[in-house]
Amino acid sequence: MSATVNRVGLPRDAYKGAATTLCAGCGHNSITNHMIKALYELGVEPHMLAKMSGIGCSSKTPAYFVESAHGFNGVHGRMPALTTGAHLANRQLIMLGVSGDGDTASIGLGQFMHMIRRNVDCTYIIEDNGTYGLTKGQFSATADLGSVQKKGGVNTFQPIDPCAVALALGCSFVARSFSGDGKQVVPLIKAAIAHRGTAILDIISPCVTFNDHDGSTKSYSWVKDHEESIADVSFIPFFEEVHVDYEPGTVRDVRLHDGSHIVLKKLGEDHDPTDRRAAIQVIEEGRAEGHLVTGLLYVDTAMSDFATTEHIPEQPLKDLGEDELRLSRDDFAQFMSEFA
Repeated sequence: MSATVNRVGLPRDAYKGAATTLCAGCGHNSITNHMIKALYELGVEPHMLAKMSGIGCSSKTPAYFVESAHGFNGVHGRMPALTTGAHLANRQLIMLGVSGDGDTASIGLGQFMHMIRRNVDCTYIIEDNGTYGLTKGQFSATADLGSVQKKGGVNTFQPIDPCAVALALGCSFVARSFSGDGKQVVPLIKAAIAHRGTAILDIISPCVTFNDHDGSTKSYSWVKDHEESIADVSFIPFFEEVHVDYEPGTVRDVRLHDGSHIVLKKLGEDHDPTDRRAAIQVIEEGRAEGHLVTGLLYVDTAMSDFATTEHIPEQPLKDLGEDELRLSRDDFAQFMSEFA
């Protein structure tokens, strides 16, 4: 990768999109920049990327990066179904879904859960601000108990934690980060794209208009004061040599199916990202102590993804010929005989 183009010969500008219409300072804009950086450095070819979204401030994000990629902005909460269908039709495309806390944890919760249990090969980014920005600041389902609205209202309901739900359902890749921490977000996005299966990345993304004040646990100041990263994350793509120069016992190396590596350097207590029970425990302990635990919480590289489990061909369905799609006369006769 040269100073001006990446490994597929494209400049960084090729990964940009339209000018944002979100509020100045919105955490979602930071996430957009992190995605641009990750996709550029990975050398993803725009025509091999499918950007999927539902409804909400978060779902406007796909318009702001890789404008020449495929895209589908669907109805509220239905991004997982659209993504599943598009992926099964063409397994060659990289599926990148962008959703929000309302689109995922409220109206879209059922579809979110079924995508996870099927392990559809998709990077699923949740831009999580704990509020409904488009409808002027009501609490969303991810707002913490006791959170205070800008106008003084107090949340009396328990939150839905997307990462905890994902872990309970056996999701094969679960991570959490903060929009202001590009050093952590970028390698997590790269790792999620390289992972085969559903990769959930919950990114706390402060809403500067309705949820960035004292009393909010989704504000810039609160997250900066309470973020607790469990490991320093690095990503080494399959097309680069692995050079890890750390003392023995200070890092964990997770190899993904395509030959890429996630390198996790210990920052405090050792966390095993391949232990699902430990991941659940670290979330619960962080919640009890008032900390926002970030980093790669869990990854299972051995789990079969949905398309593989269902024997969907690697070749796009549109390219299959009649011989592959139509039973022969003998096969059809045998099939019918089973119902005789």
